[in-house]
Amino acid sequence: MLRSIGMGGIVLLAAFSQGALAGPTATIDYMEYAAVDVPSNAQASMEAAAVPSSNTFRNPVLPGFHPDPSIVRVGDDFYTVTSTFSWFPGLPVLHSKDLVNWRLIGNAIDRPSQVDFSGLGTNRGLFAPAISYHNGKFWIVNTCIECGGNFVIMATDPAGPWSDPVWLDFGGIDPSLYFADDGTAWITYNDAPPGPPRYEGHRAIWIQQFDPGTMRMMAERELLVDGGVNPSDNPVWAEGPHIYKIDGWYYLLTAEGGTAYQHSQTIYRSRELQGPYRPGPINPILTQRDLPADRQDRVEATGHADIVQLGDGTWWGVFLATRPFVGQSTLLGRETFLLPLEWKDGWPRFLEQGEPVPMELPRPNLPSSQPVDYSSWRDDFNSPLSDEWIGLRTPGPEQQLTVDTTDGVLQLVAGSAAAGSSGKPAFVGRRLRHHSADIVMRIDFEPSRPGAFAGLLALMDENHFLAVGKEQGRLVVRLRTDVAQDETGEVVAEQPLQTNGPLELQIALRGGSAQLSWRGAQEDQWQMLCSPIKVEPLASVHAGLFTGLVIGPYAYAPD
Repeated sequence: MLRSIGMGGIVLLAAFSQGALAGPTATIDYMEYAAVDVPSNAQASMEAAAVPSSNTFRNPVLPGFHPDPSIVRVGDDFYTVTSTFSWFPGLPVLHSKDLVNWRLIGNAIDRPSQVDFSGLGTNRGLFAPAISYHNGKFWIVNTCIECGGNFVIMATDPAGPWSDPVWLDFGGIDPSLYFADDGTAWITYNDAPPGPPRYEGHRAIWIQQFDPGTMRMMAERELLVDGGVNPSDNPVWAEGPHIYKIDGWYYLLTAEGGTAYQHSQTIYRSRELQGPYRPGPINPILTQRDLPADRQDRVEATGHADIVQLGDGTWWGVFLATRPFVGQSTLLGRETFLLPLEWKDGWPRFLEQGEPVPMELPRPNLPSSQPVDYSSWRDDFNSPLSDEWIGLRTPGPEQQLTVDTTDGVLQLVAGSAAAGSSGKPAFVGRRLRHHSADIVMRIDFEPSRPGAFAGLLALMDENHFLAVGKEQGRLVVRLRTDVAQDETGEVVAEQPLQTNGPLELQIALRGGSAQLSWRGAQEDQWQMLCSPIKVEPLASVHAGLFTGLVIGPYAYAPD
């Protein structure tokens, strides 16, 4: 998390520099989020309490920007971790008792000293973590793209602190750690095939022994899968491997087809840990790529799964998927879904071929937990920022953010890095979790130099964002949808501003449209700043597919 240091009523976030406030400073009194007409698991849980016969949950269980989920069960507790790429803090660790309601308990990468994302694109950084548990210790293996390679971190408490990374000597991505019955440890991962690639996206799944004592890779690696289930079809991007031992068989669960609409999940098994592995009689065991585009409650891009067994012997799995509002477009990014596995003749599957992902289905056979409600929240900054708040790239010395818990304000010093740069913008935000949502913030900002800006930023990546806020004498809307555009975004709307003092800004998102409004802090009536802005070009399908929209206060002032 962003470590806090109490100083009376002032909370300094130590991940940011702690020098004197040196530039134009935006003061944010509150920020709130409200979904519009969206059912939630919290609502379903409350209905279940009122109507005992109701025993269902809704997908996704982790709405908004939670891709590549990995899961582990420890006794009656479940933990999951997801990808965060170049966002900090990274690798959120979530806990659940019922697989449906998940609570964020920390971030495994929460100190700038652990990894350095400086200068990286939003879609680089931390890919596809895998969490496991062995002999009283939690392990995460992960890949930091363009920032160190593959590493392992450990913790005795999943809430943290997690250790500094130990960098491992092997290539590829998507490592997963498996502890065998004989006490040995093995890492499976995606890497290049044994010979020259035959086609774009030709990858292989490898296994290599790992020594947890010396924290080193051992011996030679072994090839498990070359290409995919049907090599003659030139399958692409075999990745995300996990191994499980069940009834004397070693099962290898992998993804295939890339993380867009062709995404799928495949299964293999072997009597020996190191193979040979043969694919199941029905593959893929999860995909939505062959379903009609006009179906109800459309879910796409299913894959990158991990599975866990419950005490009653049943198996359940988490996986990523998207909920497009049109075509393949979503502002939410890839989210975490939950489904049971069915076993037939020794082989698991999530869904029958041609079966759509259900949005509502019976709960796991577990005691229901206190519901988690993602549909609304408000932060009055009366306490340190929660772990839900994230920023782009590792914090550096030029940025400063403070929370004054006495006055209940967040102060953000305008930085010289624009939202569209490869620097560290003065920006902190939270994930968008619904297609329709209203985000409101009260801000006080006096631009003291030309080009200074502060307001609300909705950012998919450095080339795709929307910002609404105050510049000298005017309110402006800036939009960036292409790398060729200015790093601050192009001005697509503006309005002279006659009032001084605090303002309230609102972004009302409705699928691919955003209505931007403002009002004085003491006013009731919202004033539309412009006609609705088309924001479908910000969708993750146009921005590298990996991330989701993050929204929060942002301040910029050129040098």
